[in-house]
Amino acid sequence: MFRAAVIGDRDSIYGFASLGFEVNVVEQGEDPKQQFRRLCEGEYAVIYVTEAVASQVQAEIEHYKENQTPAIILIPGVTGNTGEGIASVKKSVEKAVGSDIIFND
Repeated sequence: MFRAAVIGDRDSIYGFASLGFEVNVVEQGEDPKQQFRRLCEGEYAVIYVTEAVASQVQAEIEHYKENQTPAIILIPGVTGNTGEGIASVKKSVEKAVGSDIIFND
């Protein structure tokens, strides 16, 4: 059975545990690549990644992006936000719907 996981700093992701997600904390100064690869190769349908961690595992995200599972979704964290999460959601919606229905500039 597929599960959902989240990876990021403790302050940004601790609330996900109450929703049933597997929480993977990346300590400050730690390299998250091995942790991220383990999640991608596990039985996870969805992996939420804070933008700060995503910036450290960008090559791995690109590698797994073409696979059907897991779906890798960027989320904002407490710190280190780049705006990539919102841009990624916007791009996905445009691809699915055919136009920008979120920001509609």
